[in-house]
Amino acid sequence: MSCCTPDGSCSTGAATGPRTATGTATAGVTTVYEVSGMTCGHCAATLTREIGALDGVLAVDVDLETGRVAVTTADRPDDALLAEVVDDAGYELTGRAA
Repeated sequence: MSCCTPDGSCSTGAATGPRTATGTATAGVTTVYEVSGMTCGHCAATLTREIGALDGVLAVDVDLETGRVAVTTADRPDDALLAEVVDDAGYELTGRAA
């Protein structure tokens, strides 16, 4: 379940901007996904943490305004695993961005 209320405000009061995973990726495969349900900095931090914890993930960049999450991985990304992690965090990965 998302941390945000139905009106889009953050129930935790946290309001930080988009974040990237620790470390800078200099190589890898970057895939951009459409994710619904993100409305605040806490949402961005949650997805950055949860996706960034997966093996092979080098960086995560959440863009709240576009509803997109760019994931840089060492190899080909596992879309099904990413969708499961996003869903478990309370959001919905609706597919790859066009």
